[in-house]
Amino acid sequence: MDTTLRDGAQGANVSFTLNDKVRLTLALDELGVDYVEGGWPGSNPKDEEYFREVKKYSLTHSRVAAFGSTRRRGVKPGDDPSLNAIINADVKVAVIFGKSWTLHVTEVLRVSREENLDMVYDSVNYLRSHGLEVIFDAEHFYQGFKEDPDYALSVVKTAEEAGARVIVLADTNGAMMPNEVYEITRRVVGEVKVKVGLHMHNDSGCAVANTVMGVLAGARHVQGTINGIGERTGNADLVQVIPNLVLKLGLRALRGVESLRRLREVSRLVYELTGLQPNPYQPYVGDYAFTHKAGVHVDAVLKNPRAYEHVDPELVGNSRRFLVSELSGSSNLVAHLRELGVPVDKRDEGVRRALARIKELENRGYSFDLATASAILIALRELNLYRGLIRLEYWRVMDEGDRSIAVVKVNDQLEVAEGVGPVHAVDIALRKALQRVYPELRSVTLVDYRVVLPSEVKNTESLVRVTAEFTDGSRRWRTVGVSTSVVRASVEALVNGLDYYLQLRELGLIKEVKAQG
Repeated sequence: MDTTLRDGAQGANVSFTLNDKVRLTLALDELGVDYVEGGWPGSNPKDEEYFREVKKYSLTHSRVAAFGSTRRRGVKPGDDPSLNAIINADVKVAVIFGKSWTLHVTEVLRVSREENLDMVYDSVNYLRSHGLEVIFDAEHFYQGFKEDPDYALSVVKTAEEAGARVIVLADTNGAMMPNEVYEITRRVVGEVKVKVGLHMHNDSGCAVANTVMGVLAGARHVQGTINGIGERTGNADLVQVIPNLVLKLGLRALRGVESLRRLREVSRLVYELTGLQPNPYQPYVGDYAFTHKAGVHVDAVLKNPRAYEHVDPELVGNSRRFLVSELSGSSNLVAHLRELGVPVDKRDEGVRRALARIKELENRGYSFDLATASAILIALRELNLYRGLIRLEYWRVMDEGDRSIAVVKVNDQLEVAEGVGPVHAVDIALRKALQRVYPELRSVTLVDYRVVLPSEVKNTESLVRVTAEFTDGSRRWRTVGVSTSVVRASVEALVNGLDYYLQLRELGLIKEVKAQG
């Protein structure tokens, strides 16, 4: 069950619009998620509107579930706003949480243990009497079990007796260790007849591991969020949990192995909807998950990917990448050149000279990890394949209040341009001048621009490193520039980005180019 739209929405800096919620529901349905917990209809108008809106769409696999709590103390189920909000949401599945830790029963709810059991039974039974499938989330179950196992078990058995189809054990504080989760879950699986589920939080960094251990102990219902977003430090990341279950444990999930290929796509959708920056180190789907930098690693992977990859990246919709840096060997650079269509032997002296130059520049503050195009330009020069297509003869920038004016002379073309800031002005002037010589550059646009201070001592004289990302509509590439001046470093990165495109066209390689990191 995916709870991104409910528990995930409780994460800091996370907010979904109504359209976002519907869009993600449809994506999760295509992925093959069994249950989509759409929200808490009794808590806010947006979630109530969502349940009305989502009924307009025909889902092919997923069932939408509404979330709520057990009845209030002293209130009959038929008079309880939360339970009736679930019924009014007109769904077939209800997820309700109840207390299973005596601390919460006596100090938070301030009811007797017996009354809490009545609240659980009455709530589940009431929803079942209205024809709903009920999933009961035993909140703080593991903490409750450690303090009073008999009472914690009595809570889940009461929910089972009332008709709950799934009993979910929640590590709501995220404090449990994997060995504890395994032992406690195995005990519960042996005590109840219905399916046991898991709901793990990540406060101790073990949410994914705890989920896997719970499944090994016999649980067969898993809850989590895409990218692990959620309250405090988040929930179990389904993007990690699902491939672990399918590829490592051999269990069936979603629509089967083919569904895994959509994981990266769905992960990126959630990052887009939340406005959060994608985690490049995220297992399975992150940009660096199958990225190799050390020369020994690259050489081995080129011979047999299993040498340093635990699964085929294509199985989860990802791809393999090689980085070029001071830690790289010739295999890294040669792999990029061959991918472009440049036939080269890694023993070529030009390759060795290029690597030496790259290492020299990295020692001076450059970084080619994310700017492979700049490394390729160095290699083309050392392999005598480079052509002098751009001659930057002069440039100057003048600030005029909130505007900047740039004067550029390149390839005998003089151009003046005005922009919002010096880099913007130089970019415009440079392009306008070069497009008179190379009209094909009209298809190239700057899509990302970043500035970092690579020096340990960051003061007014520190080196500035700029990375610029370009696209021609079908491929992307990045270049780097370094200087004590932001503008000078930017000019270097901008010129290199345009030069890279022209060099590949000159060599007849442009059709074979893939995105270069």
